[in-house]
Amino acid sequence: MSNIFSNLKGDKVIWATAALLAIFSFLPVYSSSSNLAYLYGDGSTFQYVVVHFFHLLLGFCLLFAVHKIPYHYFRGLSILFLPVVIVLLIYTVAQGTMIDGAYASRWIQIPGLGVSFQSSTLASVVLMIYVARYLSKKTNENLTFKESILPLWLPVGVVLSLILPANFSTTAIVFAMVLVLMFLGGYPIKYLGIIVAAGLILLTMFILTAKAFPGLLPNRVDTWASRIESFSNDEDTEADYQIEKAKIAIATGGVAGTGIGKSVQRNFLPQSSSDFIYAIIVEEMGLIGAFGVMLAYLLLLFRIVIVATKSNTVFGKLLVMGVGLPIIFQALINMGVAVELFPVTGQTLPLISSGGTSIWMTCMALGIILSVSAKREEMKEREEAEKELDNENPLDILSEAI
Repeated sequence: MSNIFSNLKGDKVIWATAALLAIFSFLPVYSSSSNLAYLYGDGSTFQYVVVHFFHLLLGFCLLFAVHKIPYHYFRGLSILFLPVVIVLLIYTVAQGTMIDGAYASRWIQIPGLGVSFQSSTLASVVLMIYVARYLSKKTNENLTFKESILPLWLPVGVVLSLILPANFSTTAIVFAMVLVLMFLGGYPIKYLGIIVAAGLILLTMFILTAKAFPGLLPNRVDTWASRIESFSNDEDTEADYQIEKAKIAIATGGVAGTGIGKSVQRNFLPQSSSDFIYAIIVEEMGLIGAFGVMLAYLLLLFRIVIVATKSNTVFGKLLVMGVGLPIIFQALINMGVAVELFPVTGQTLPLISSGGTSIWMTCMALGIILSVSAKREEMKEREEAEKELDNENPLDILSEAI
């Protein structure tokens, strides 16, 4: 066991927090999967727990492998993988999957495995690494908008444009995270204002085009509009069904909750094991569970900031913030949707919700952060060893040699 822990490099608090979130996730996933078990299975939730276990196992294997890679390698890997994810996104959009008459082209099937994969999640991680790489290269230069259009904003625009047709919420989150990273990287604010304005104009053109030619993207723009309208409208409609059930679950939980495995609203929430799993946690574990989960993500955010500030390179700092902040932002949005602070977005709760792609990409991002942290620890150990060597008495060294 000691040999296993000795191979875990990087920030130990991040390791422990990720492991605790993963272990904790089995409780709400097991409880909230009962609805799916009765609708699509034989009534047993055991198979859903087993699938969730293998998703986490693969995710943590990915985390371990990635954290062993020296983080400066990701600089070059982002250039190699960016064309790959663009091709994957084009393929994802082109296949035009329809679910219940709605356009839901977010997933592709991995041949031979029968496993679906959400390409936009991988694309968002690669894109953040690419942006961090570009900003680190331009640290000591005066950035101009004109020179950054082709190497920076063109790839960002292409990736976001390919994600947008099927997943507006992910597009908005990635765009916001890119802007935050650009701000942290010293990109001029006046240019960021131009980008925001251009993004809004392009989004408006996309919506008008989709409205004019509804056959291109069936139901997607209408879905976005209905979600925003339901969020801003005080009247209860059919579109409010999920959020109303989530609010009932939260109100029922109280301080201590109804007890683990005793949720009632899990039988009515269609996405109880993924998008609305936080509502089930609050119902069964009350405010204690709600604040416990929130504090875990805030602790993770604190350690991410610590790792970023201690990194010795600009690329390391931006890399950690670029892949780390989206994890926390996604968690806060998921919790905010459950309490109706935001419209329904379809974002999962990292490391807790069921779903393979989200878990894998979260683990991959954590592995990158731990790679940066491991490098810092390696340099610190080397400095301490050199300091001890310098402080040794030459006569002691001679006597030991004799």
